[in-house]
Amino acid sequence: MTSNKVWMITGAGRGMGVDIAKAALAAGHKVVATGRNTGKVVEALGESDKLLVAKLDITKPAEAEIAVKAAVDKFGRLDVLVNNAANFYAGFFEELSSEQMEQQLSTSLIGPMNVTRAVLPAMRRQRSGLIMTISSTAGLIGFEFGTAYAASKFGLEGWMQSLQAEIEPFGINTITVNPGFFRTELLTKESTNFAEQTIDDYNERRAQQMEFWQGYNGQQSGDPAKLAQALIQISSEQKPPRRFIAGADAVDTAEQVAATLKQQTDAYRDLSVSLAYDEV
Repeated sequence: MTSNKVWMITGAGRGMGVDIAKAALAAGHKVVATGRNTGKVVEALGESDKLLVAKLDITKPAEAEIAVKAAVDKFGRLDVLVNNAANFYAGFFEELSSEQMEQQLSTSLIGPMNVTRAVLPAMRRQRSGLIMTISSTAGLIGFEFGTAYAASKFGLEGWMQSLQAEIEPFGINTITVNPGFFRTELLTKESTNFAEQTIDDYNERRAQQMEFWQGYNGQQSGDPAKLAQALIQISSEQKPPRRFIAGADAVDTAEQVAATLKQQTDAYRDLSVSLAYDEV
């Protein structure tokens, strides 16, 4: 890939997407900044001959194809895709409706797939490219009140790992990013949705969870501008990492997950390895 690359960033009208787009532009790259509301994207990023603002609802494959075509028509290539757009459906699994679960998966799992599918033909023609997908520590470990969100992020993890093996022969790399808590707009009313129905057995715990999630916005320790700079840095490496654990809290979580998996593996090791057919 060239030193001055063409980046395509989803969800670039607010939150972390704005920081990533600004960092890429400041580093001298060209940026295709996408969002459902192009007015918000322009308002957030301004205008530049290195910037193309494109309408994109990632749940609509046709819009992804149109945005990619516009990007290639203007800049001639696409080097980096950042699958950033997402939302958050919070609630106990029993209280989340099937429609809410589908909406979570549609945006946070199927959406990135739609955009990536549209981008890959251009990257294959180039025999180069980088797919960077923003997952979460919720892609490493599940948590109470987060069944929908964790399901979408665990799905991203498996998809990205499998995709890497398929596209690496074409010179295309992937990075899965696992941020901890960053002070983005994910926990605002525009991005966070709560279960609409209630079940009495969950009342006390729901009240505690609602108090936490509604009060934590603006209290997160991570700086999204610093994360954006880190993504610029790792994207420029000749051999980018397959995974980037982002934030001190994310490092703690990843280490906890690794230790727990080791303990679970060892706990029944003898029984596990005894399950092969007995050779006659």
